[in-house]
Amino acid sequence: MQEAIILVGGKGTRLRPLTNHTPKPLLGVAGSSFIRHQIAKLMHAGVEHVVFATSYLAGLFEAEFKDFSQDLEISYAVEDVPLGTGGAIRNAGRLLRGGAPDAPVLVLNGDILSGVDLRALLAHHEDRAADVTLHLTRVTDPRAFGLVPTDEAGRVLSFLEKPKTAEECVTDQINAGCYVFRRSVLDAIPADREVSVEQETFPQLVAAGRRVFGHTTADYWRDLGTPLAFVRGSADLVTGRATSPLVGRPAEALIHPTAEVDPTARVTGGSTIGPHAVIGAHAVVDHSIIGGNVSVGAGARIHGSVVDHDSTIGGESTLREVVVGCHTHIGAQNELPAQLRLSCGLRIPARAVRITATAAACPTVH
Repeated sequence: MQEAIILVGGKGTRLRPLTNHTPKPLLGVAGSSFIRHQIAKLMHAGVEHVVFATSYLAGLFEAEFKDFSQDLEISYAVEDVPLGTGGAIRNAGRLLRGGAPDAPVLVLNGDILSGVDLRALLAHHEDRAADVTLHLTRVTDPRAFGLVPTDEAGRVLSFLEKPKTAEECVTDQINAGCYVFRRSVLDAIPADREVSVEQETFPQLVAAGRRVFGHTTADYWRDLGTPLAFVRGSADLVTGRATSPLVGRPAEALIHPTAEVDPTARVTGGSTIGPHAVIGAHAVVDHSIIGGNVSVGAGARIHGSVVDHDSTIGGESTLREVVVGCHTHIGAQNELPAQLRLSCGLRIPARAVRITATAAACPTVH
C-alpha cells in the first residue's frame, strides 16, 4: 500500500484575513479547496492512504472530507502542542498502515503547488536505495531560501541557511517541500519534542552519512503562502500553466455555473468566480479570485486580488493586489492601493479611499 502524509497544521498567518476562519489548505483554488488538488495528485500517483497532520482548526478537514467516497483512506493526526515539521511527520506516522521498515512514505507540505511527477520521485528514491529523497527546484534568486547543494550523483551535501551575499549562493537548488522517507527513518524522528526536518533531521542524516538524495526538476513550483502567490497559483491552474486532475482544459476563467456574469463584463487571466457571485455590467476581473456570494458592481475593476465570500465591491471601484475579507462592503468609486488587506466585516463608504484623484467634497457644514 502506497501511503502519504500531508502537513496541514500551520495557521497561514501570511494569508490573513483569508485564514481567520479557514486553514490555508482548505482555501479555494481554481474551483476546489487546495487540499483536494493535492489529494487528486496523490491518487493519480497510486496513493491509497493519506494521513493529514493537522493542528489549526483541525475539525474542518474532517468536515471537508466527511462525504469523500473515492477509493482513498484518510486519517487525521492532530497536534495538541506544536511539534515542528519533523514532529508533525512523526506524529502522523503513528497512523500509517504499512509496517515494513523499507516502505517509502511520501510527505507533502500543504501549501506547495507543484508539477513534480510523484511516481518518478518514488522511482528515484527506490533506484538509489535512499533513506530520504527530497524534491529540489531551482530558483532565479535563491537569497530568500535555504540552499541544498548536491554532488554529481544527486547526493545532498549540506543544508545551508539563507545566503546573505552573492558568494554564499553556491547553488540555486532549494527544498521544494516534497519528500520520500524510508519508513524506518521516519519512525526514528523524536516523538516527544518539537523537531524541524529542515534544521535538524535532514542535516543530522547527512552528517551521519545516510543516503539523502535530491531529485531536481524544472517542473512548475510555487509556494502559496502569500496572497499574491496564492492568486497566481490559482490562475496558473485555470490557464494550464500548472496542472491538476480537477481542472479541465486551459481557459481564461473558471466561472461557477450558478454565478451571474453580465455579458459586457470581462473575466480574464485565469480568474475564478465562485458560486452565486454576481459580476456587474462592464466590470473587469483579471487574474483574481472572487468568492461565493460576492457582488461586483458595474464598472468595477479587480486585478490580482482575492475577494472572500459574502462581500460587496461597489460600482466603479478599483482593487489591485488587494485581499478583501469575508462579509466586507466596499462602497462605490473607491480606489484601493496594492498590498492592502481588509479585515472581515469591514465597511468602507463610497468614495472614501482614492490614490490617484481628489477625494469627494466634505459634506459637513463648517
